[in-house]
Amino acid sequence: MPAVVAPEIGSPTPVSTRRPVRQALLAAAVSLAYAAVVLAVVALRHELGDLPRPWLVSYLAAWLVGFGLPVWVSLVPRTGSMMPRWRLGRAFAIVNAIGFVAAGLLVPRSAPTSLDRGLASAHGCLSIGLVTAILPVVVGTLLLRGAAPVGSRATAAALGASGGALGGLVLHLHCPIADGVHLGLVHGSVVAIAALLAAALVPRALEP
Repeated sequence: MPAVVAPEIGSPTPVSTRRPVRQALLAAAVSLAYAAVVLAVVALRHELGDLPRPWLVSYLAAWLVGFGLPVWVSLVPRTGSMMPRWRLGRAFAIVNAIGFVAAGLLVPRSAPTSLDRGLASAHGCLSIGLVTAILPVVVGTLLLRGAAPVGSRATAAALGASGGALGGLVLHLHCPIADGVHLGLVHGSVVAIAALLAAALVPRALEP
């Protein structure tokens, strides 16, 4: 290396590479711990034990899958690549947004002491759901910062949909309002709103 050039570039330092699987597991663990804290603050729904068990468990599993899959495809690239799988992430965001609204409208279940309020209490549930969604989006954005030269908006939407599904999971265990309108248009729409907000606000942070 010429003596004149060496002082200009300094000593090269190694650049650490991403560890996608570890990052995905970290993002999931931190997000779930945060959701548990939110749930502890807002409290479990009073009729949780009286709800139909198969519905309760299957809906809970659906929220978990809706949270986990977008995180995984966003943070863990296909073999031989380091970029987020943004096309899959976009697909999961769309499926989450439509699927949870439709499921709430079409297959609501309740206990005798569940409430039926429609959209009357929408503000409170939307607030809890979106507050829960914030951390997964922030963590995912920090871990993927500068790693999405293409598909940044789709990747951001996937992170938002993942956070929204986690918010829906918290609402599933907290909110005793069990009519279809509330489950679909309020709880389900948390996913769509979180995905749209993330797609609007996050892409620049994901681009190199």
